Amino acid sequence: MKKIKVLFVASFLCAFNFVNAQAPKYSNAFLDIGVSARALAMGNSVVASVNDATSGYWNPAGLLGVTSNMEFSLMHAEYFAGIAKFEYGGLSYRIDSNSVFGFTAIRFGVDDIPNTTQLIDANGNVNYNNITPFSAADYGFLFSYARKIGIPGLNLGANVKIIRRVVGDFAGAWGFGFDVGAQYQCKQWMFGAVARDITSTFNAWSYNLSSDMVQVLQETGNTIPSDGLEVTLPSLLLGAGRKFQFFHDNVSLLAELGTDITFDGKRNSLVSTNPVSVDPHAGVEVGYKGFVFLRGGIGNIQNSTDVTGKGLTTFQPDFGVGIKIKSFSLDYALTNIGNASVALYSNVFSVKFDINRKTP
Repeated sequence: MKKIKVLFVASFLCAFNFVNAQAPKYSNAFLDIGVSARALAMGNSVVASVNDATSGYWNPAGLLGVTSNMEFSLMHAEYFAGIAKFEYGGLSYRIDSNSVFGFTAIRFGVDDIPNTTQLIDANGNVNYNNITPFSAADYGFLFSYARKIGIPGLNLGANVKIIRRVVGDFAGAWGFGFDVGAQYQCKQWMFGAVARDITSTFNAWSYNLSSDMVQVLQETGNTIPSDGLEVTLPSLLLGAGRKFQFFHDNVSLLAELGTDITFDGKRNSLVSTNPVSVDPHAGVEVGYKGFVFLRGGIGNIQNSTDVTGKGLTTFQPDFGVGIKIKSFSLDYALTNIGNASVALYSNVFSVKFDINRKTP
């Protein structure tokens, strides 16, 4: 019976060991997925051009581009065949002509995970009523502030981040961090830079394991998780873009090239060194009269091998469309997450509302 019980709890125990042994690489990776169908369709290449409520996530300096007094943005996405759900909500609020406040909330989680650790009782009986569901979820809350300075065309912004990660009632973590961003516009050219987790972000983990679970860990030779810190090292996001107008300004073309630079060791990216890795990506947006938009992008460029061991380079194409009717925007993206060689695409929708203060 002891061996049977080990089989039921093996996957659950591996999850604990995975969390406890986290290295800095890919820490808080749920914050790297991206928000808004517009940005996802453009291969996440929006750091230089973003100018709406989603700027609180992409580049807080972009909040100054919001033309309304208040703006809301919402997104829902499901990944891995609907197993994992991603929820996003953001807002911007104009304080005055020179400053804007923003707030972003993100949840990425897997719900209704069966807890089978009590499936077999002390007498060796199987009781399916003892199976209880739990959730493993990550939460991110970003408080943003953007302000114009004396240099024409240059805007600055910053984020204060609060991270909450939970694994049922068994484990949880709190984390705190900071981002800083800048945008500079010169005529039709746009440039952007964001330093994420600039002081490193620290997640403090704590565990609440029952005596039965500790006993199983000991009997199976697993490490008993202990309280500790998980560190997210700084990263740098750079972007440059340009906007073109055609046919008496009825048709617009926005093109942006971006790159994500990480400092946590070799990653499976186009440029991979120790400790710096570089992940380039690009996106375009074609608009007609500011009403309908067609978008495309490429990213997640990786060096890989085929079944014969031959080296090859893979990339992830993205596609999307959008419409804007007065103060309402609806965007759609067909995008991927994870390994670029696996065609596991998701349909992503996002909406945006502008609210203008009434003139007295």
